[in-house]
Amino acid sequence: MRRRPITQASHHENLKQRFAATRQLTERLVSGLSDADATVQSMPDASPAKWHLAHSSWFFETFVLRDHLPDYRLFDDRLPFLFNSYYEAEGPRHARPQRGLLTRPSLAEILAFRRHVTEAVMENFAQLSERCSDLVMLGIQHEQQHQELLLTDLLHLFSLNPLGPAVWPGEITVSDLPPRNLEWIAGAEGEQVIGHQGADFAFDCEGPAHKVILVPHSLASRTVTNGEWQAFVEDGGYRTPQFWLADGWAWVQAQGISAPAYWRDDDHEGPLQFTLSGWQPRDANAPVCHISLYEADAYASWAAAQWPGIRLPTEAEWEVAAQRLSSVSGQFLDLDDVVSPQPAFHETGLSQMFGGTWEWTGSAYRPYPGFRAAEGAVGEYNGKFMSGQFVLRGGSCATPPGHVRASYRNFFYPHQRWQFTGLRLARDEA
Repeated sequence: MRRRPITQASHHENLKQRFAATRQLTERLVSGLSDADATVQSMPDASPAKWHLAHSSWFFETFVLRDHLPDYRLFDDRLPFLFNSYYEAEGPRHARPQRGLLTRPSLAEILAFRRHVTEAVMENFAQLSERCSDLVMLGIQHEQQHQELLLTDLLHLFSLNPLGPAVWPGEITVSDLPPRNLEWIAGAEGEQVIGHQGADFAFDCEGPAHKVILVPHSLASRTVTNGEWQAFVEDGGYRTPQFWLADGWAWVQAQGISAPAYWRDDDHEGPLQFTLSGWQPRDANAPVCHISLYEADAYASWAAAQWPGIRLPTEAEWEVAAQRLSSVSGQFLDLDDVVSPQPAFHETGLSQMFGGTWEWTGSAYRPYPGFRAAEGAVGEYNGKFMSGQFVLRGGSCATPPGHVRASYRNFFYPHQRWQFTGLRLARDEA
């Protein structure tokens, strides 16, 4: 059977459908929230749901509608100051730590702004896709990033409520089956190529493609589980300074860290974890989640004391291994299921590479050789953050399906752990 060629018209129609589906999913994520739920900011690193809804619309209104429709008029010329995130070229903006003070506009008014922007893009899609289809796709991908950020921020916010409320109802079923045995899968050696290649979408920080040299190594066949992390806790992992980087040990001491975020041990209910479905039983076989780079590195050091050569993988080792998988498949965002990482039982080879939890690497988030930021304000998207952060790979159970690929580079500061972050171990084989 011959495949029909992808025409420019079909590309534009596919882009239009993807835009509409992305906008609809964002609104489905907040459909059960009150105005108060959507307004509160739980910490400076997080943003209110209302802000995510407005900012992702500001992005389309600013870089697509305003810049490419000559007769377009802003929905409300006060909103850019409130909902610009960090684009210096777009002028002054409301301070990030004060986003939770925006009791007005109301949630209903923000949703009206979203409808206006969505309708304007849809009504003018033919000419917009001709003029700036790359920017439309960037806006879609940008909104998908904010869908995951919205969920992680809601999780943090709801976890601080003593009532332990759920964003969505659901229940985690804890399996009695043991986790899949951890195996070591030999990685590629010598000269390899990483970085995005081809015509499909990728963020600027994913390129250019370039050569790297990999030393003999292997990757763990799956991610570290809650049960394995519990052994680290019980062995004094959080009380033993030699396992920790100096900054990490200072962070543990200053913050009183003794377990991953959202863990609680209850005398009556046993080990628990907070999820988007409220407090749930902690499955020992599920991937450990909500850990910082400092914790991931300390766990690897603890494991290396027992099995020499263990460490965090580099992002190049991870990407080359991911390139060889048959598909980008795994546990991604599914609102018909509990949004929490699930165990791996019957897989063979490398499993859980995509979805479940983002996997910390030991690689600093820095530009690839030959990297050039895009011109204009959108050039501020990734490049200016290439300092002091570490790379994560693979996506999570809160990542929208179709959003990540082998070359995708996520990045956070080493102390941050409110995201769905876990780890996979690597081992030197020289």
